[in-house]
This record gives sequence, C-alpha cells and structure tokens, in this order.
Amino acid sequence: MDVKLRVWRQNGPTNDGAFKEYAARGISPEASFLEMLDIVNEELTAAGEEPIAFDHDCREGICGTCGLMINGQPHGPQQGTATCQLHMRKFSDGATIVIEPWRAAAFPVVKDLVVDRSAFDRIIEAGGYISVATGSAPDANLIPVPKDAAEASMDAAACIGCGACVASCPNSAAQLFTAAKMAHLNLLPQGQPERFLRAIAMVDVMEEYFGSCTNHGECETACPKGISIDYIAHMNRDYLRGQLANSRLAGQRG
Repeated sequence: MDVKLRVWRQNGPTNDGAFKEYAARGISPEASFLEMLDIVNEELTAAGEEPIAFDHDCREGICGTCGLMINGQPHGPQQGTATCQLHMRKFSDGATIVIEPWRAAAFPVVKDLVVDRSAFDRIIEAGGYISVATGSAPDANLIPVPKDAAEASMDAAACIGCGACVASCPNSAAQLFTAAKMAHLNLLPQGQPERFLRAIAMVDVMEEYFGSCTNHGECETACPKGISIDYIAHMNRDYLRGQLANSRLAGQRG
C-alpha cells in the first residue's frame, strides 16, 4: 500500500516547526505504524536527509515511550492501542496521514515528534512510592490484601505514562495519569501510612504543570490501557481528606 504522510518537523524547542510531506510506498498492511516510519527514515537517510525523530522502545505497548497524534487522535484510530501496536491495515491505500507530537505546554517539543515528558517524572517523585523497612524479603502473604483492592490497584498500575490523556484533553490536564499512579499505591495496605500526604504532594506538583480537569472524558477514551476516570474521583477524595486533616492539625496547633 502507498500512503502520503504530513509530518511535523521541528529542529528543537526554540525553533519554529512546520509540516512536511513524504511518500511511503510499498508498505505492507501488516507493518506496524512505527515500522512504516522506519522505512521512511531509511529512505531519507539514503537520500542524505535528516530522518524523522520519534520516541520508541519496547514496541509492545508496555513502556509508554511511543506516542503520536495521528490524524488528530492520540495513538491513532484504534482504541486501546499504543502507537507501536497500530498497524497500517487500519488505513486505506492512498490515504493521507497527519502525524504530530503531543500538543501540551507541559510537553515541550524536543525534536520533530519527540516531546519532553519529564513533568510526569516530577509527579512521581512527589509521592509515587512507599516507605518500607529494608532487610530480608518478607514472608509470602504476610500482609493480607482484599481481592477487590488488589484488582483495582492492578488496573490503575496498568498506566504506561504515555501522555495520551494529556494530549487528548482540551485543558491538557493530567488528572488521569496522576490518579492512576496514586491509586495503585493508595488502594493497597502498604500505601496507607502516606496515603493522604501522597495525594496532596502529587496533586500539588501536577497543578504546577498541567491544566484542570473539567470532566470531558477524552482521557479515558484515548488511554491505550482503558484506565477509568473513576480513579480521578478517588484522587479528589483523598486530596480533600488530606487537606481537611491538615487544616484540623493546624487548628489544634493554633
């Protein structure tokens, strides 16, 4: 199959960018989207041109490194799929495909389709961990975990941190990412000692970089792992409870 690409090219964060057109010819419908870009880059390199820069790593939908706006949709037209799992059979022969980086102020463009997602790292650093005593490995099943809590925690832990939720949100909000990273700890017994401090710390850092959630629900639709916006409600509840606890402590000290 042959397709025409309109790709965003930008040399660096301080440079202006623009769309450039490329022809991708003889592409197998069974090729992944990133494999198609590899073929285009090989042709550009052979012609002495600068290849298209894009993020990738595992190419198995696990690492969250890949992430492109494809025809205005994060990760492309197939729901529940990361960019690396998208195949060319989802497009028609002769189609024009528009490829852009994530569009969010908190994700500045590094080059072409590569963006800086270190704002996510700041949120994780603020509270995405638990304090545990080091030493020998604990006995199996030492801490009982309710089945419902374990399943909900695992569902939240499925977040790969790709940033599709931010890219799809009209407000460039990161509530779904933050809520997922918070919930997979806050729902477990091991996460309870720092639960409300974690909620305050992570939300406060999130608000430094990202917009506010106004319940559009685009984040859940764009998420390649189908993470529910219900976790945002859990995050808001824990954040409010943490703030209330702090105000009570402040009143007692006063």
